[in-house]
Amino acid sequence: MSKNGAKDKDIYDGELWISRTLRVGVAISAVITGFGLLLFVLTGNSGYPLESFPTSLSEIFKGFFAFKSYAIILSGLFVLILTPVLRVGVSIITFLREKDYLYVIITTTVFVILIISFFLGK
Repeated sequence: MSKNGAKDKDIYDGELWISRTLRVGVAISAVITGFGLLLFVLTGNSGYPLESFPTSLSEIFKGFFAFKSYAIILSGLFVLILTPVLRVGVSIITFLREKDYLYVIITTTVFVILIISFFLGK
């Protein structure tokens, strides 16, 4: 196989990993959210008093492990939000394997900005 053929295969493999990451992330999110919704429909209870709901990650995770339906639904949404961030992380690895260092720098910058935005957001 020629050098270009090998590089084309690497690019194709990288694109496969990226698409799998997105599909798996969305599927996991759907399963978690669906389970929370099913739990809510079956019990008729969100797991929290009237207009109360978890507002921090620690509260969501505590509610998740306590099988509170609203916290489980929020956990699924959190996984959905993290999926594109994980995709950016997988892209960094893909670009490193392809030795495309300009895109490694650009993608790493985007990844750092995303992570900072999570810590600064409320």
